[in-house]
Amino acid sequence: MEWLLDQLTQTFITDNRWRYFVSGIAATLEVTVLALVLGTIIGVLVAVARSAHDSQRGNQKGLGHIVLGVLDWMCKLYLTVIRCTPSTVQLLIMWFIVFQWAGSDSMLWVASLSFGINSGAYVAEIVRSGIMSIDLGQTEAGRSLGLNYAQTMRYIVIPQAVKNILPALGNELITLLKETSVCGFIGLTDLTKGAMIVQSRTYSPFVPYIAIAVLYLIMVLALTSLLGLLERRLRTSDRR
Repeated sequence: MEWLLDQLTQTFITDNRWRYFVSGIAATLEVTVLALVLGTIIGVLVAVARSAHDSQRGNQKGLGHIVLGVLDWMCKLYLTVIRCTPSTVQLLIMWFIVFQWAGSDSMLWVASLSFGINSGAYVAEIVRSGIMSIDLGQTEAGRSLGLNYAQTMRYIVIPQAVKNILPALGNELITLLKETSVCGFIGLTDLTKGAMIVQSRTYSPFVPYIAIAVLYLIMVLALTSLLGLLERRLRTSDRR
């Protein structure tokens, strides 16, 4: 017991080392939120572009069909590259090659961009599956009301699809939160990097790494509870 108290003191109290964990949590959440926003935007755009191309299959070819075909090809290339390479490698390429000129104050933004691009590939397939789950009659109804394809997607299809894909999007958010634990590879002091700094000064890995495992567990459980509450509210609104 005395050993554990000594370890806790060295890890959190001595030299105010608890600040590494607090700032690490803040950096982790910032990257996660920014990457989620960017990933959602990219994912929705890619999903809509691919769905638009699929809906035009069999129709008479023209300039619009060619444009959609090129967009679909670009989207497939993006999905293939991102989903077939590790997120850590993508982060390293972003920092050491694409943004090699960036200063240390840009680490958070580069990490957010990298994980946002990575997450967008998975969100795109989730959203696309949600769009495909909506009955084709919904799209036809929107067209009969005079809505174009983009308006039909915005006002009719996507709002319904979101309810179907919310659990999958929640899983992607949790995965994204945990994947950001490699941000320290580019020097960003996230939660994991903060624990590594503390460990290098105490020469004891036990408490720092157990601490970040507990902190990640708490954050994931909190997110799971919030997502569960959101799902219940959506189901309640559907019954009204």
